[in-house]
Amino acid sequence: MSAPNPDPDQDKVTGLEPGGGVPPGETPPGEASTAGPQGHEEGAPGKAASRIWLVLIGIFVLLGLLYFVGYIVGLFT
Repeated sequence: MSAPNPDPDQDKVTGLEPGGGVPPGETPPGEASTAGPQGHEEGAPGKAASRIWLVLIGIFVLLGLLYFVGYIVGLFT
């Protein structure tokens, strides 16, 4: 059992030019923009706090690497 084709006849669709193009003025307007804040920035720490944490983590990693290099070389026996 076959169902009828759900696609409309191409020659009966309004607004289509020959070949399937759409003339200017027939297209819908673009989507509305969301210029306001979306809520993902509420309560987030500032850039300065993020940079301070990155510097502290970097210093901690650097000191750890220096310790292991010193241990391998024999500074800490």
